[in-house]
Amino acid sequence: MATIQDVARLANVSVSSVSNVLNGRTERMRAETFARIEEAIEKLGYRPNQIARHLKTGNIPVLGLLVPSTSNPSFAHLAVAVEEVAQRRHNYRVLVCNTYRDQRLEAKMLDDLIGLGIRTVIVISSIGDERHIDAAINRGLAVVSYDSGISASRTPTHDHVLPDNTLAGRLAAEHLISHGHKRLAFAKPRGETISRRQKVEGFLAAIEAAGPGHSAQIIEVDAGSRFGDNELSKVGFDAARQIATMKERPSGVVAVNDMTAIGLMAGLRDSGLSIPDDVSVVGMDNIAVAEYVWPPLTTIATPVKEVAETMVEQALARARNPDLPPAEFSFPPVLVERQSVTRPRDSI
Repeated sequence: MATIQDVARLANVSVSSVSNVLNGRTERMRAETFARIEEAIEKLGYRPNQIARHLKTGNIPVLGLLVPSTSNPSFAHLAVAVEEVAQRRHNYRVLVCNTYRDQRLEAKMLDDLIGLGIRTVIVISSIGDERHIDAAINRGLAVVSYDSGISASRTPTHDHVLPDNTLAGRLAAEHLISHGHKRLAFAKPRGETISRRQKVEGFLAAIEAAGPGHSAQIIEVDAGSRFGDNELSKVGFDAARQIATMKERPSGVVAVNDMTAIGLMAGLRDSGLSIPDDVSVVGMDNIAVAEYVWPPLTTIATPVKEVAETMVEQALARARNPDLPPAEFSFPPVLVERQSVTRPRDSI
């Protein structure tokens, strides 16, 4: 059975360098040295004793990632991006946990991760109340939150990384307005989160700025769970049924995310309406399938790669230095124009 000394000899490095790779301390290591050590580990089939490492260091090179639900492709996409950065750059593995935006479940999972020796966690929640996160930080956990910014009403305890959701809502509405749409709607599950509220605020601000003659309505659909993360396509489908029966039907609809938009388009077609000729649709997130539905979905894209890199780097930096001042990192989204938007019939 290969030992750490065998790996060091084959890679022509010190044992401490191999240990740094195994424990994710690679920020000052040359790329070629890291690659040589990784190659030696693979060639020898070296597998460190995780229990012994846990006892010696008090932690293991695993990053916790708490997401509302991996059934939402946007969270699954983000999880893959986080894993890519953590594994490729730092030799960290990622443990993904579904929380369903349940604060008590989040708190229990944070306790469990601490008990396993995990000291770095990214929390995707957007539910606002972060007291349970503060409690975990006081126990030595390094935390980065995603999708909710630093609150002005409380002293920040950790880093926050987020897309500019207000700008996302505004870009979506402005795109429809630029195509001549005056009756607009925003479709979402009924459960309220910080990111959803910000998207609606941006959407409404764009319509207000467009001036008289433009109107907006918010279409909220009850889902099977509190926040509807597992039923997003059905939320869109049910919203379409409502839209189809309206006396003054909106000609352009923004969906809170792409899965809701895809369900919305299916529901509109099921009701005998055409996209985009009868109703134009804009989604948010730019998930992979958005390009391949029919018609291809116009959407607002989050820079997922850059977001993932920032979250992982900040989480590991905070684990090394807990006294780093908390910071907020906001990423502007961009419009991805496809074929689900055209001018409304009454403006042609």
